[in-house]
Amino acid sequence: MTNKLDDGYRLTVGIECHVQFNTKTKLFSAVDNDAREAPPNTLVSHICFGLPGALPVLNKKAIYLATRAAFALNSSPQKFSKFDRKHYFYPDLPMGYQITQYDEPIILGGSVLINANGQNKTIGITRAHLEADAGKSVHPSGESYSLVDLNRSGTPLLEIVSEPDIKSSEEAKAYARELYLLMRYADVSDANLYYGNMRFDVNVSVSKSDELGTRTETKNINSFRSVEKVVEYEAKRQVECLSQGETIIQETRGWDDTKQKTFSQRVKENADDYRYMPDPDLPPVVLEEEFIAKTKAEMPLMPESWREKLSSLGLSDSQRETLIEAEIEDKNLSYLSLIENNLSDPSFAKFLANWFVNLEIPQNRNEEQKASLNDAKRHEIYTQVYKLASSGKLSSTNIKLLLTKLLYENEVIENIEEFAVKLNLIQVSDSSKIEEVVRSVLSANPKAVSDIKNGEDKAIGFLVGQVMKQSQGSANPGLAQEIIKKLIASD
Repeated sequence: MTNKLDDGYRLTVGIECHVQFNTKTKLFSAVDNDAREAPPNTLVSHICFGLPGALPVLNKKAIYLATRAAFALNSSPQKFSKFDRKHYFYPDLPMGYQITQYDEPIILGGSVLINANGQNKTIGITRAHLEADAGKSVHPSGESYSLVDLNRSGTPLLEIVSEPDIKSSEEAKAYARELYLLMRYADVSDANLYYGNMRFDVNVSVSKSDELGTRTETKNINSFRSVEKVVEYEAKRQVECLSQGETIIQETRGWDDTKQKTFSQRVKENADDYRYMPDPDLPPVVLEEEFIAKTKAEMPLMPESWREKLSSLGLSDSQRETLIEAEIEDKNLSYLSLIENNLSDPSFAKFLANWFVNLEIPQNRNEEQKASLNDAKRHEIYTQVYKLASSGKLSSTNIKLLLTKLLYENEVIENIEEFAVKLNLIQVSDSSKIEEVVRSVLSANPKAVSDIKNGEDKAIGFLVGQVMKQSQGSANPGLAQEIIKKLIASD
């Protein structure tokens, strides 16, 4: 979907992303922050229930993680920020207000570089503020009542608000995915979308002029694809409404993933409806320059830096993104650092990258087959197999067979070449032996020989395949092709 829609309308999208921090305890109370498998209302305290006289105590780790998030967003934390009360009534918010940051958040400004449809684009960040999550309302199917679970109440959230720079559904999806990578690489959140560690509120408007149209906000989207589909559906719905003379209402909408459509939930509030006020129980947050500098020095390489490093190897976009995602999914295995440590030998580094993408990463997604070798042992295996491959002793098929044996069958192998010989994986590069097989194949396939003489070179591939079949895969295919051409030319 492009920015230009039917009837001359143009699309504008802004996204608010809620990121749950991976602190051990909640934002304002010493209660376990991991509620993934906990029974309802078991990870709660007097703070979560908003009992009279309950006083919040700020989790220092949340400030540290917010500082890391600021650097991940190409920004810096504000040296001064404060907490406010945002008043509204929900059954899952017993206090009657949410502790958040309003006019002085911990992050102001920033940017996220995305790639959509092969084009790079920078999406601006307006702000990112800390807040305590609300609880969760549960609506049993077919029942006339709702239940409230306060396990999530008080979970530290960072709400990242984008500028309205997103102009297509593809850009929206790319932005959501890049935020996921940034937060994972910064190690501030598990960002597990299934468990709601990261959720997206998608604001969509359409207009025929430079002035933004009335927006709708579709809340709590938990997949990149759904972000894309929400934008597509809302853009189409709004254009149809306006084309029929109807008015777009500023409202909050939900997403029905089964029906692939949004639905109205409530009229959208404005800031003044929330009656913001400074929280009297929490002092302002003042960051020292030393703390900011120390935290910045601890930041790891972020996805865009890895893309730049990998680009020197001539990898495809798909290969680079597979490696970047796998690095954070397989925390016990290193892919990128092993490649980086071998960039002085680009050929070997590319060999590593190719086999990580084509063998290890797909294989390791099956927990039962996951490699248990440490990085040093994996590096040693790849080094020896690469030497055999680069000397023409292994075909690509046999490289895969050998690596699978070495990485996943946990055999202790002293000499990998001897082991490959034992498995009959070593290619024959003796020209006299291969020529003997080639002559037999040419004799048995006169039509293919005739086709090649008449300029149909694709028949060479057929003959090479016959040589490989007759040699049981042991012949060097490159050498076999050379001998085929030479013998046919001399005939």
